[in-house]
Amino acid sequence: MDEAAGDLKQALPNVCDSVQIHVEVHQKSNSTSKKEDIRLSVLKLLNRHNIVFGDYTWTEFDDGFLNNNVQSVSIVDTELKLKERQPINLSKCNLSIHIFHLNDEGPSTENLEEENENIVAANHWVLPTVEFHGLWESLVYDTEVKSHLLDYVMTTLLFSDKNVDSNLISWNRVVLLHGPPGTGKTSLCKALAQKLTIRLSYRYRYGQLIEINSHSLFSKWFSESGKLVTKMFQKIQELIDDKDALVFVLIDEVESLTAARSAFRAGTEPSDAIRVVNAVLTQIDQIKRYPNVVILTTSNITEKIDTAFVDRADIKQYIGPPSAAAVFRIYFSCLEELMKSKTVE
Repeated sequence: MDEAAGDLKQALPNVCDSVQIHVEVHQKSNSTSKKEDIRLSVLKLLNRHNIVFGDYTWTEFDDGFLNNNVQSVSIVDTELKLKERQPINLSKCNLSIHIFHLNDEGPSTENLEEENENIVAANHWVLPTVEFHGLWESLVYDTEVKSHLLDYVMTTLLFSDKNVDSNLISWNRVVLLHGPPGTGKTSLCKALAQKLTIRLSYRYRYGQLIEINSHSLFSKWFSESGKLVTKMFQKIQELIDDKDALVFVLIDEVESLTAARSAFRAGTEPSDAIRVVNAVLTQIDQIKRYPNVVILTTSNITEKIDTAFVDRADIKQYIGPPSAAAVFRIYFSCLEELMKSKTVE
């Protein structure tokens, strides 16, 4: 390293004393190399290029082994911890390296049969998936929304692993994102599931995301009986029983499930429908006891959510429309992508 670079290193503020730096390594789908070998090569890369300014991604390497086995190496999420973009000396940081393959099979559906009719009860992804790659980075928010969600779920999963008594420290691993339509709540849930699967790859081999079709729960079959709800959660239970899997259950527009109880009390909803809602809440209460489950929910109409469900949510995060500053960042990132692809110059 030349003298000027050495002077730069000496002048850098040591921001890494309290900040952990995460490095995501996308291993090529055809690579069968051991993670430890890839990790050692990535450490050598970071040692050669140890000064970065915030998030940074390498997609080309002067190392043959990395070229053959790795799609990209990314310094990620520094903006969640550092208030301002600033130089980071990686040689002084505590690095967490996360190596992952992307699943390219796409989503499948969980179908339930009733009187020769197939009901699509849920969509199912194996994580991390190509479909959600880059989704986390594309979502722009003004406040520390992503940081709080990530820290919260990581902490509750740690509590589960350490067998913390939930009677003394209450936590359910239930997240509720609420706010007006079109603010990215569902996308954020999917991106969070992908991010956590990568972040916890040392603990779980892969993730499973089950997106429950809330509207199907009030089809003509579901309104007659809660037994299909039980069948659906039995399928989820089979995924939970695999201790190598981190399971995410996503319930979009959760108010469509819980609003029926209020309608029932008002005398406008049949009793069978309320039994379906109660069955869903009971099943959620059962699966949230398992340490490898996170329940993600969204709502467009917060005031219509049943209070019994709201009480189950540990974190209730409002997702509102973007501010002018966030809109600028969104448009700027779009222009960067168009320029990178040479669509515009």
